[in-house]
Amino acid sequence: MQIPQKMQAVTAPNPGGPEALVLGEHDVPRPGPHDVLIKVAAAGVNRPDVMQRGGNYPPPPGAGDILGLEIAGEVVAVGTRVGSWLIGDRVCALVPGGGYAQYAVVHETNALPVPGRISMEEAAAVPETFFTVWSNVFDRGGLSAGDWLMVHGGSSGIGTTAIQLGKVFGAKVMVTAGSAAKCAACEALGADRAINYREEDFVAVAKEVAPEGVNVILDMIAGDYVEKNYIIAAEEGRIVQIATQKGGSEVNFWRLMRKRLTHTGSTLRQRDVGFKAEIASALYTRVWPLIAAGTVRPVMDTTFPLAEAAAAHARMESSEHIGKIVLTI
Repeated sequence: MQIPQKMQAVTAPNPGGPEALVLGEHDVPRPGPHDVLIKVAAAGVNRPDVMQRGGNYPPPPGAGDILGLEIAGEVVAVGTRVGSWLIGDRVCALVPGGGYAQYAVVHETNALPVPGRISMEEAAAVPETFFTVWSNVFDRGGLSAGDWLMVHGGSSGIGTTAIQLGKVFGAKVMVTAGSAAKCAACEALGADRAINYREEDFVAVAKEVAPEGVNVILDMIAGDYVEKNYIIAAEEGRIVQIATQKGGSEVNFWRLMRKRLTHTGSTLRQRDVGFKAEIASALYTRVWPLIAAGTVRPVMDTTFPLAEAAAAHARMESSEHIGKIVLTI
């Protein structure tokens, strides 16, 4: 196919609210020797995009100023040293930026085939959450069959993914969420107990449901949740921090020491392509067959056309969504 010189893409030239997003004309990126160029069909919307739009999460060097961390589409050009993809292949990919666009480039190892018969919109909802959950819950958190997993923000894209993967690999799962509807959605996905944090004390509930403590806690909240996580954690428990929506914390480290806890954290976007390639390989082996079979699936909330990226961000910031928000191109 003829690849154009220009494309439509979304940036945030000046930090601000959803209205700061601008759809404009940009150069179509060119693939390097190990890159593939993807004609984007859909792009996932994530909290880091909202943070970048607000000026609080600058893209890593080389990522450019176009927003978007996950895409799905068709390979339309390949670099001179690419050996794993052909023009016409349907792929989804984790990108360090550039997803809110008609075309995007990605290193060949950070792309995966669209699993099974899922739609492009669903495929675009997979990479960021599945890479994040696998890396943090299983690699860093060491979740094993029989463990208790606590997921804060259970109805988010990350949360709905963590519930499903935790259950399919034999864990017991508790979540926190902010409404009865969100709790019901989490339990429908397999959560053993969903706690409405607006009406219940999650510490009291967790101590009742898992009296020996929670083995792995996936936390994107921070603030006063850190101290509470230490209280509900089992001995030798692992707390994995992936965001700090409530800001910093003052904690009693005695609990961490007495229980021999591990409190770790990570950001995925800044990591190099080799690290992400290792996660991609593990997902392709362990998780892609589950998605293809329909055992695990991305939970979809809303889709918006690329020109309505501002509305998609407003939906994200409302925290009313359950699952993933996706832009269609």
